[in-house]
Amino acid sequence: MLLTQLDGLVAAAEERSISRAADRLYLSQPALTSRIQALERELGVPLLVRNGRGVELTEIGKAFLPYARRALEAVDDGRQLTQQLRDGLTGTLTIAAARALSTYVLPPLLKRFRAAYPGIHIAVRTGHPDDIVSLVLRDEAHLGLVCERTHPELVTTELMDDELVLVAAPELAATLPRQLRLESLAALQIVVFSASSYDAVVDTLLRDATVPRGNVMELDSIDATKSMVENGIGIAFLPRVAIADALDDGRLVPLGIRGVPPMPRLNALSPTGRSCARTFCGRHGTSSRLRISAGCWH
Repeated sequence: MLLTQLDGLVAAAEERSISRAADRLYLSQPALTSRIQALERELGVPLLVRNGRGVELTEIGKAFLPYARRALEAVDDGRQLTQQLRDGLTGTLTIAAARALSTYVLPPLLKRFRAAYPGIHIAVRTGHPDDIVSLVLRDEAHLGLVCERTHPELVTTELMDDELVLVAAPELAATLPRQLRLESLAALQIVVFSASSYDAVVDTLLRDATVPRGNVMELDSIDATKSMVENGIGIAFLPRVAIADALDDGRLVPLGIRGVPPMPRLNALSPTGRSCARTFCGRHGTSSRLRISAGCWH
């Protein structure tokens, strides 16, 4: 059974005329008649009969017509879907990212992406950076956002570094010098987001400042760390992207300090041969790379 046969039957049924149906399909009348007869032979029943005004469906033809139409519609839908997939207009994009990254970086990025590709279904999975790499390797995620991690089997697209900012609540900041020296941290209470990819950077700073362990409060949530600092419990080094709102409305105040190294670079990892990283990252950045202020944590 050929699609051209089904198309011919539907046209003849709708036009109620072999000649008009042939004109509609840009066929000769004998060619269209041959297609319909071949379909009738395959089914073993007559589908059309002639009348004084043209042709009409038999009772079996009337019963078969909806199935013919659905078959043609299904093929047309499949053709459109194939074209949309080819052009990147539909499908599913699964992104694996650090938990805090999903909270502070992905929302505005995905908003712009959805505006450009409204037909694409987006799924976000969160986890530890090592888990994110594994998800991409197992083809369970199309794109992984991690810090300074690469893999020989994955394509790495480098993204913008973020900035570590030393912050305090306004009341506490008012009691401190405008410019702190590294060694002055030893006398202060420090709140640390310990489950982060920049943890090693902060550890080195605190060790160089000889901060006593008793002066350090460790938390495994970046939001909890922000809350502790906002309530004046201590000061903290936090990614600027995670505290931008608190800085804007005055809940946190930046403290001046020299010698803070840059945070690890955020990378986008994708399987070799796939363009999703460049499509997702390049289209929504300020250059060929995704120019965002991105925190590196998990």
